[in-house]
Amino acid sequence: MLESCYKPLERCFGGGGGDGLLWNMDLKPHASGEYSVAVVQANSLLEDQGQVLTSPSATYIGVYDGHGGPEASRFINSHLFRYLEKFADERGGLSKDVIAKAFDATETEFLHLVKESWLDRPQIVSVGSCCLLGVISNGTLFVANLGDSRAVLGRQASGGGRMVHSSTVVAERLSTDHNVGVEEVRKEVKALHPDDAHIVVYTHGVWRIKGIIQVSRSIGDVYLKKPEYNRNPLFQQYASPFPLKRAVMSAEPSIITRKLRPQDLFLIFASDGLWEQLSDEDAVEIVHKNPRNGIAKRLIRAAIEVAARKREMRYDDIKRIEKGVRRHFHDDITVVVIYLDGGRGKCKSHSHDDITGDTTAPLDIFTFNSDDNSHLSP
Repeated sequence: MLESCYKPLERCFGGGGGDGLLWNMDLKPHASGEYSVAVVQANSLLEDQGQVLTSPSATYIGVYDGHGGPEASRFINSHLFRYLEKFADERGGLSKDVIAKAFDATETEFLHLVKESWLDRPQIVSVGSCCLLGVISNGTLFVANLGDSRAVLGRQASGGGRMVHSSTVVAERLSTDHNVGVEEVRKEVKALHPDDAHIVVYTHGVWRIKGIIQVSRSIGDVYLKKPEYNRNPLFQQYASPFPLKRAVMSAEPSIITRKLRPQDLFLIFASDGLWEQLSDEDAVEIVHKNPRNGIAKRLIRAAIEVAARKREMRYDDIKRIEKGVRRHFHDDITVVVIYLDGGRGKCKSHSHDDITGDTTAPLDIFTFNSDDNSHLSP
């Protein structure tokens, strides 16, 4: 049962190497390998959330990239895994239908929260989150996604039906980017709204739905799904300049299943803050060529170094910039790296207790690191 795996946040983390807005966790075991997690904060309030839940029978990975505020990503962090457990128990195991039902329940419950709180907090109608889920169970990988966070597999290359040299690793994208910057997604959105000339607008060098948002699927963003919130005078500062006739975003996830194979080496789950700076191939190469310990932090550092070079700066310059201002240089970034050692003789032997646990990134890195270092103050 997943319920028994929920535990208080363990303080087994490494520092950010002098970066007060970076958090990372030491390498930990899961049922078929090890995993690494890291988060860097750029916004005044951290809008990303990430979690890994492990048990002897399954590993669950969640990356939730919020926008407009942290409420939606925090809500998913508290509800999605529990809905997965509930529906999997009811239906006798995990399936695409169970995952879709868990996403729908999370969306419905967040909408209920918005309806209850909008008078006191009207801005909550404009809060949303991308939602990336991975589950490994019985040798099968499930990946479900809303938005433009991404799951990428690193696997040994094969040719002519045989494995090629073990140092050759290729990147395979497992998730679908729901972002209208992608031409296929733009066409999909336009096809769903043939009577709306302003459904996708090119503004400030970026394609956006109704001139507002780049992603086409999310949890939340109620003002772009429920026209009554868009029309209400209370919400005009959050509303589209083009009136809504119907929902222009959805919460229907793209879901894939894949049997894991011996050549599958590792998985990278990350919010789009990473993929804005690194290609799938670059990220896979970094993981493949570097030591495991601290690998998620290494990916974040590589992404920030790319962002710094774009401004003719160095990483050391970026890490001195305070939260909020730092968002002008890069986004919040959450990274989870999952090593897949089962079947290759690399998987270490761990006790039941070792591989049963819940790792959740702090709600706010700046606050967490400040509290963690408070004992050093005079």
